[in-house]
Amino acid sequence: MTFSLIGTIVDVIVFILATIGLPGLYALTTVESFGIPPIPSEIILPFAGFLIVDGTFPLVPTIVVAIAGEVTGAFIAYTAGRLWRPRLAGLGVGYIRIRPDHLDRMDRMFARRGEVTVVVGRLIPVVRSYVSYPAGTARMNPVKFGLYTLVGSAPWTLGLLYAGIVLRSRWTVVVQYFQPIDTAIVVLIVVGAIYLSLVAGGVVTSGWPPRRGPRYSRNDGVRTGEPPAGPNPPADL
Repeated sequence: MTFSLIGTIVDVIVFILATIGLPGLYALTTVESFGIPPIPSEIILPFAGFLIVDGTFPLVPTIVVAIAGEVTGAFIAYTAGRLWRPRLAGLGVGYIRIRPDHLDRMDRMFARRGEVTVVVGRLIPVVRSYVSYPAGTARMNPVKFGLYTLVGSAPWTLGLLYAGIVLRSRWTVVVQYFQPIDTAIVVLIVVGAIYLSLVAGGVVTSGWPPRRGPRYSRNDGVRTGEPPAGPNPPADL
């Protein structure tokens, strides 16, 4: 995001919180939590903390409303991931497609480490807004999902609110610290998504360094299943 874009987002968030109040905070944290469109909590919550110091927002209701919005948005994303699961198999481009065994693998991963994944994911910038989608797709137990979403969201929310309380009118300093982190994580996510897509499509193998996958033979890069180039066999007489 460029500085002008961040400035516009800041202006919109400040306007909503200053004019609508706590309902605006609930709406913003809900949207931020499911990530479409991406709205950084690093702007919403510090400004809400400043409004607590300013006397505009009461302390306890602000905490409750902010966390409630986080959990609500997470459940919206969870529901979307769960409902879209039947449509994911076969989704993709060319050889790079999601297969049923990919979904089964994600199910096993969330069955073993779903709680840790949700808690840790809610504590990582950018990732926190999207970890709920795969949790829903993997059909994680909704009660456990809600509980661990709350556990992961509470310290993040309280920390940014506290930062706004401490910094007061300088609450925008928080954005300057988080913007490079957000950018780095976005780049890592994009690179990781491309790599996983190539592995899923059999174009490359997993591990490092990546090698040609099973869709290619070892002979001159000819795709598996395709006849080698050469003269045509003689026709039957």
